[in-house]
Formats: sequence, structure tokens, C-alpha cells
Amino acid sequence: MNYQIGPEKLIKFQELKIKECTDREDLISTGVYLLFGKDDDGKDLVYIGEAETILKRLNQHLNQKDFWNEAIVFISKDENLNKAHIKYLENRLHELAKTANRYKIENYITPTQSAISEPDQAEMEEFLENIKMLVNTLGHKVFEEKRDFRPRYKKETFYLQAARGADAKGEPTSDGFVVFKGSKAAGSTVPSITQNFINLRNKLIDEEAIVKNNHSFEFVDDFIFSSPSTAASIVLGRNANGLTEWKLKNGKTLKEFESNSVNRF
Repeated sequence: MNYQIGPEKLIKFQELKIKECTDREDLISTGVYLLFGKDDDGKDLVYIGEAETILKRLNQHLNQKDFWNEAIVFISKDENLNKAHIKYLENRLHELAKTANRYKIENYITPTQSAISEPDQAEMEEFLENIKMLVNTLGHKVFEEKRDFRPRYKKETFYLQAARGADAKGEPTSDGFVVFKGSKAAGSTVPSITQNFINLRNKLIDEEAIVKNNHSFEFVDDFIFSSPSTAASIVLGRNANGLTEWKLKNGKTLKEFESNSVNRF
């Protein structure tokens, strides 16, 4: 699969197809690439790399890295990317993926950023925006922030405070409901809580997504739940309706807010 946008060219293919690409001259080029796969627990993994000869490097990865099954390559169709450019892009892509914190990054060493001129830097930043857009279009949200900054929800933060140390902030997004870093979940659960929520809560504790902090559990990073109700149930330690539990500072519930938003649009 090939895409072109401006001076950039994207090539996407499966791991098993690499050995069939020996006659592709565009892969004997300088560029950056992303390797995608999953770990044994089904979590998304990404490796971010650069190479002066993309095809040669990917063939090396066939033997050196066994987690991946998909590669996305970015080259310049005008062949005007040099080593300094791709080192800059590699570093910035690694930085963006780390900030988004959606995928586990398989790079053992943080790529160093090369020094390039101001005009070149501006050009590479434009290249980066195109990479982010295309990768997202292909179904990988590796560079996308967890918090949603669409106009509809901009600056609208919802709160939830209750017994047993529950004190959280969050917002609805296109992916679900994000509970913000630093929020606190109840330190214990009630006997009537659904087993699925107990399992999810224990998983978050085991993976240290939430850590014990005095009488509650604190979120170490923004965390996306599948729905407002799942988020509320984990925070409260009991079954909960997120549409009525999450409220703005003025007391308006998420349900009321969304009803008003639909009416406005």
C-alpha cells in the first residue's frame, strides 16, 4: 500500500512481504520506519527506526525482532532526506510516541536528535504532521494524545468525588472516557461490585497503572476507559452510572452536558 502527500511517500506492508520487495527501488532509500505488533498480553508495541537503506534494515529486523507483523515506511519521493534529517525525525517520533503513551515502545535506547538548520527543522516538522495523520488513518493511534481537544469538549473537565478516597477528574473522548493522571480511585471495593470491574481493577493494580497512595489508588498517567460508567466504577469501587456520576463544577451531569451538546449541534 502506497500513499503520497506532498514530498513524502508512505509504504505499508506485512512482515511476510518484505522478502518479495527486493526489486523495489524506492525501498533502497533513506527514511524512517515503524514496526507494529503486540506482546503476549495483546498490548500494542511499536519500534521506531531510521536507515539510509530501508530494505536492508528491515531484512535485518526479520531475524533480530520477532514481535512485529506490520511495517510502515516513510521516504521522500524527491530523495532529499539525508542522515541528519532522518535522525531528527526518528528522535521526534520517539518523543511523540512516548508523550502519547498508548503503545509500548520497543526501542531500548532513546534516539539522539541531530542538529539541523532552522529551515530544515520547519520542513521536518511538516513531514512529522503528515506522518502522524497518515499513521492515524491506517489505524495506529501511536502518536495521538489520550485527551480529546475537539471544540465540543475543549476545557470541559468532569469531576467525581466520593467515599473511600475517590477523587478524580476526566473527560469524554472519541476513544472512551479518559481519567486524568493524579486522579484517585477508592482504596477498597464494596461487596456488590461486578466481578468484571474487580478483574479490571486488579489488572490496573498489577500493571501499576494505579498505585497505592495512603487510603486510595492514584492514576500514574491518563487512562482511557471504554465508557464513563467503567471509569466511574473503577474510581468509586462500586457499580456506577458514569453519565450521572461524572459532573462539571457547576453540578451538571455528563448526561445533561451531552444532551445539551447534541441540541446545539
